[in-house]
Amino acid sequence: MRSHTAADVTTEQDVVDAPEPGGFEVAELDGLPEPVRRYFVASIAPGTLPARSARLRMNGTIPIGSWLPFEAREVLTPLRGFVWSARAAGVITGSDRYVDGEGAADWRLARLLPVMRAAGADVSRSAAGRAGAEGVWLPTALLPRYGVRWTAEGCARITARYRVDTVPIQLRIRLDEAGRPTSFVFDRWGDPDRTRAWGWHPFGGEVTEHRTFDGVTIPSAGRIGWFTGTDRWPDGEFFRYRITDLHLHGKAAAAPAAEDGTQR
Repeated sequence: MRSHTAADVTTEQDVVDAPEPGGFEVAELDGLPEPVRRYFVASIAPGTLPARSARLRMNGTIPIGSWLPFEAREVLTPLRGFVWSARAAGVITGSDRYVDGEGAADWRLARLLPVMRAAGADVSRSAAGRAGAEGVWLPTALLPRYGVRWTAEGCARITARYRVDTVPIQLRIRLDEAGRPTSFVFDRWGDPDRTRAWGWHPFGGEVTEHRTFDGVTIPSAGRIGWFTGTDRWPDGEFFRYRITDLHLHGKAAAAPAAEDGTQR
């Protein structure tokens, strides 16, 4: 992992929101459809800090020619932004971010040679969508108290509607019998075919594992990419991840979670 610089720390703090006082109580779910209630009960333990921000660590693989390993850390506030900093294959370092309404990416080989840089209105709109959809990793940020509107389409499908700045998000989540996400999808602004013709395309992921950190149970491992739920999904997948640590902003750091999801 690359070291923190002064610029990194300042930018990360810019996307952190303080939680509201008190802890999560099931009573605040009154009036929501039963599948939505089931999702939150499965995702947030009673008394958990209603955090809007979290710090995460993860690893996995991404395709750069071939599938290469990466390690990353992230500061995430789904309704405001994120900073994701990573090292791939030990030699490619950089970050993706959405801060103060602007998205950007900056990746370098050996920290010196530019590999990829991106910015501008299209990149910002796409990054805002990513920030919002990563709410699946921080369910406390998607509570109705924060302006998120929820509906249910049957017993196993729920939809969250909200905005990140001017970008609308309709995050559609499929649940298992226990109320845990098995997949998610939303329409994200992007150019996945690299035609320079940006537009809205299905984007999401499939969940392979769940773990509990700081009182929230999240999709801790899975596959993410473009064209989720379509016949183009095998070509659109570009991110395989496993979250190894998550701390809610405003809560003291806890002991690392064991592989079975319990706290050591």
